[in-house]
Amino acid sequence: MSVSTRASVIARPALALALAAAFACGLAGCSSGASQSSSPAASDSTSGTGSGSPRPTATSTSQPVQGQCATSNLSGSIGQGGGGAAGSVEVTLVLTNTGSSQCSLQGWPGVSFVGDGNGTQLGNPAQFDRSTPHDTVVLQPGGTAQAPLKITQALNYSDADCKPKPADGFRVYPPGATDSLFVKAGSYTACTTTTVNLLTVGALAAP
Repeated sequence: MSVSTRASVIARPALALALAAAFACGLAGCSSGASQSSSPAASDSTSGTGSGSPRPTATSTSQPVQGQCATSNLSGSIGQGGGGAAGSVEVTLVLTNTGSSQCSLQGWPGVSFVGDGNGTQLGNPAQFDRSTPHDTVVLQPGGTAQAPLKITQALNYSDADCKPKPADGFRVYPPGATDSLFVKAGSYTACTTTTVNLLTVGALAAP
């Protein structure tokens, strides 16, 4: 047998195997771009009802300002306010710079009641009182910015309209921020329905 004939005989089984593999791959839907197979995006995992931090629902429409205070460098508290009208009380939301350098805040903080001992938002977030001035406030270390917070009493509404629940305090988003801080205040009752608005917050200002 000649060399060329012997090579042809050897090549036939290899060709047959290659054709069989190509046919099987076509049936199985093989693709050279296997690394492009789709998988749920990381952000999609937060759209369910599983554990993890809830998405922000009460952020201010303000954009971060130059030298914006990091939420991690702020603490919050509730101070005395201007009293209030019948059926409501006005307190002061105080944000304190706990960092080692000055920073700035401007605009309306996002505020909502939270409860259930786990930070669950109760009812609607605060509406913004846009009639209040909103100049940039520069906070030195230990300095504060304050915003008036009007709280309507849940007792103004029927149980059916309000579905009241004791609040643990407030979730607060500094203006322009997407992460929040917790302000403990256990003396308030929230409405858990979305048809009632109990909170109204003004812009932050220097004390």
